[in-house]
Amino acid sequence: MASSALLPLLSAFLLFTLTNAATFTVTNQCSYTVWAAASPGGGKQLNSGQTWTLNVAAGTAGARIWGRTGCSFDSNGNGKCNTGDCGKLACTGFGSPPNTLAEFALNQFSNLDFYDISLVDGFNIPMNFVPASGCSSAGAHCSADVNANCPSQLKTTGGCLNPCQVFKTDEYCCNSGSCGPTTYSMYFKNLCPQAYSYPKDDPTSTFTCPAGTNYNVVFCP
Repeated sequence: MASSALLPLLSAFLLFTLTNAATFTVTNQCSYTVWAAASPGGGKQLNSGQTWTLNVAAGTAGARIWGRTGCSFDSNGNGKCNTGDCGKLACTGFGSPPNTLAEFALNQFSNLDFYDISLVDGFNIPMNFVPASGCSSAGAHCSADVNANCPSQLKTTGGCLNPCQVFKTDEYCCNSGSCGPTTYSMYFKNLCPQAYSYPKDDPTSTFTCPAGTNYNVVFCP
């Protein structure tokens, strides 16, 4: 049991943790069903117009939210999706490409949240990722239909793969730690200029808000 001298410190720590946690409201504005997924967070079927609220602890890093399409699950929540698949309704890991990603790390350097939309795992659903309160940033937007004119080499069921998944070379995957834009990555960038189009696409694709900001993730904005 904690000593009485430690109780004020524990209370202060809990208050800091709670006040710097974030609420994510995930909304499906698509005309079709999307099976939302989050790591951490699990997953939920969202019919058109439905929302899902997630409370994420302060300090959470390497997190992501995405949408899955063409899913079918059994009574135990096991199944498969055409895009963003993780094998379960309530994901315990990341999804399979292609999947448009809302990525974030909460309360990091200088008490800031870092967030972005990434197409490094390809594209399946248009998405906006924006602060709901407590931040002046306009957020990250990728509302274009990237699938419509996806290059033939990158086309797959329900989405558009990033060239790294197709060609698996340093040029596209940045395995050596140094790479630049390519013709394929520029296809994504031209349609969604605020989203990551390749792994080193940081300058125009990373956004920050003060710790404690709440966020909206919208499919088909």
